[in-house]
Amino acid sequence: MTDSVTTTVTSRADAPDATPRTVGAPDIPPLPAGYRLAELDDVADRAAMTDVDRWAFAYELTPEDEAAAVWELEPGRTVGVWDERDPAARRLAAIHSSFAFQLPVPGGVRLPTAGLTWVGVHPGHRRRGLSRAMVTAHLARSLGRGEVVSALYAAETGIYGRYGYGVATQHATAKVARGAELRTVPGAEDLVVELDRVDPARHGDVVERVHGAVDRPGWIRRASEALRAGHLVDWPSARKDAEGLRIAVVRTAGGEPRGYALFRRKGDWADTGQPQGTVTIRESVALDAAAARALWGTLTDLDLMVSVRTGRLAVDDPLLHMLTDLRGAQVRLHDGMWLRLLDVGAALAARRYAAEVDVVLEVRDELLPANAGRWHLRGSPARATAGRTGEPAHLALDVADLASAYLGGVSLAALAGAGRVTELRPGALAPASTALGWPLAPAISWGF
Repeated sequence: MTDSVTTTVTSRADAPDATPRTVGAPDIPPLPAGYRLAELDDVADRAAMTDVDRWAFAYELTPEDEAAAVWELEPGRTVGVWDERDPAARRLAAIHSSFAFQLPVPGGVRLPTAGLTWVGVHPGHRRRGLSRAMVTAHLARSLGRGEVVSALYAAETGIYGRYGYGVATQHATAKVARGAELRTVPGAEDLVVELDRVDPARHGDVVERVHGAVDRPGWIRRASEALRAGHLVDWPSARKDAEGLRIAVVRTAGGEPRGYALFRRKGDWADTGQPQGTVTIRESVALDAAAARALWGTLTDLDLMVSVRTGRLAVDDPLLHMLTDLRGAQVRLHDGMWLRLLDVGAALAARRYAAEVDVVLEVRDELLPANAGRWHLRGSPARATAGRTGEPAHLALDVADLASAYLGGVSLAALAGAGRVTELRPGALAPASTALGWPLAPAISWGF
C-alpha cells in the first residue's frame, strides 16, 4: 500500500475553488480571469448543466424524450466552470460529474471508483484550459473521497491519455446473419426464452439480478435506482421507425432467469418484396453457455429479419465461439472503459495475480507525483503486496499503460511490443506479463 498520508479539507460549493484538498493530489491549473470552478447543485443548476451538455455533445431531446428521461447524476459529485466575466450575464461554461462505483478487479475485490461522466465544454469556451482544470479537479476530489481508481468512456479517444487514463477493456460488436449456424450446447434445449415488451416494473429486477450475477473484472454494476431506471428507458427518438424496446429472458424450467437481451426490430423490405429486417441489441447477458446458446438461437431466428447487430460483447463472449463461421459475423473491436490509477500502491495490492510475481515497477506519473517512482509488487493467486522501494527496477512504464494492463485484458508483453513498456532487467517481462493476465477478459456491458 502507498505510504502517503491522506488529509482532506472540504470547501463550500460557492467558494472560488470547491475542490477538497488532499495530500498527494494534483495542483489544479489556474483558470483564465473571470472563470470559476465550483461544485454544482443538481436542482438549482440543472437547466444550466443540461444546456452545456447539449452544446458539448450536439444533441437535442424531443418533448417525448424529455418526458421519458431519468436524472442519473448523483448529488455532490458534479463540478462546473462558471463564466463570470460579465456578472450580469453569468453562464456555465463547462461541466463534469462522476458516479460512485465499485470496480471488480482480478480476484474479486471491488475497488471504490469514480466513474467520470458528462465531461463537456461549451464550444464558445474551448481552448482556455477548462477541461484540464476540471479533470485535474476530478482526480483531486476522487482522491479526497478515498477512491482508488477513476473510470470513463471516452467520446474522443485522443483526450484522456494525457491525464493518465489507459484503455483497460475492449469490446467487440458483430453483425450476424439470420440463421447463422451455432454450435450445440448441452442443456440449452431445456431452457425457455420469453419475448416481451420491456416493462421496467416487471423486468427491472430480472435485468439487474442477472447483470449483478456476472463475475468478471471490469463488470461495474448499475449501483443506483436512477441508473437502473435510466438503462431501461425506451427513448422515442432512438426508435427511428423501429419498434419499441423488447426483451428476451432466458429461464430454467423452474423460472430462474439465466440471461436476457434488450433489443428492437426494424422491418424493411427489398424492392423484390423480400424481408430485410434488422435486430439491434442494446445489451445481452448470459450466465452460462447453455443460456447463451438459447438466447442467441432465438435472436438469430426471428421472422422477417435478415441480420442481428449485437451490443457490446466481451472479447471472449460465448457467441464468438459458438458461431461455426466467424468470418461471416463482421466482428469489430472497439476501445471500452478507460482506467486511471489514483493510488498505484493500493490498486496493485488489491487485485490478485494469475501466477507468482515478484517485480519492481518504475512508474511515471506526471500528474499525480505520489504515484511516480519504484513499486515492489509481490503477488499470487491468493494475496498481494505493493510498496515503495529503492531497489533497481525490472520494468518501466507510464501510469496509463499500467492502467491498461491492470484488469488483465492487455498484456505487458503486448505493450512492450508497442514500445510502451521497457524491460530493464532481461527476463523480467514474460513472468510479469503472465501474472498480470487473467482467465476472463475484463468487460462492461454498458456505458456511463
